[in-house]
Amino acid sequence: MNILIVGCGKVGSRVASELSRMGHDVAVVDRSEKRFAMLDEDFSGLTVCGVPIDQDVLKLAGVESCDALAALTESDNVNITVSEVAKELFHVPNVLARIYDPRRETVFAHFGLNTVCPTNLTEAAVISTLTQDFRPEFVSFGENTICFSLVTIPEKYEGAAFREIELEDQVVLGILDESGDLHMPADPQFILTGKCKILVGNRID
Repeated sequence: MNILIVGCGKVGSRVASELSRMGHDVAVVDRSEKRFAMLDEDFSGLTVCGVPIDQDVLKLAGVESCDALAALTESDNVNITVSEVAKELFHVPNVLARIYDPRRETVFAHFGLNTVCPTNLTEAAVISTLTQDFRPEFVSFGENTICFSLVTIPEKYEGAAFREIELEDQVVLGILDESGDLHMPADPQFILTGKCKILVGNRID
């Protein structure tokens, strides 16, 4: 796949690096050239320095022929604008925007934008762990609703890497470590311990 990542911060650089290792054609856009240093040494994709909402910058990064785009900057406004431009002007089939403000996620999802809110995911995961009440929680990704919950790591996965986890009929959304930090799939080398919890999800509509 041709995938465009907008924002080369902590998350964007990890996502781009992992997608590149998986064999995808990846391009990364960021307004600061220095941030490309966060990409792994084996990153083989394209880097484009420029204002992410500039259509010419997106074109230079290959938006016109990409299969998917993830807007992962630190600005909700930038992420939403880039997503709208990619979807409406360049007709990118799969567009995702990271939204920090939980109040915005539902609003923009109603407009047909695929969004993910780390704040909502982390809040639910931490509360469930602190109270030992692992009831299912729900989060919307655009038109889809994901039911997710925290489960104890099976013994066979203790000491294993993130990428080794396989759960029947469930999607691994992240790992909550003993300090309460949430590790996403973009951090595939994270080593599991018995005190970790797996954040798993199922699509319900």
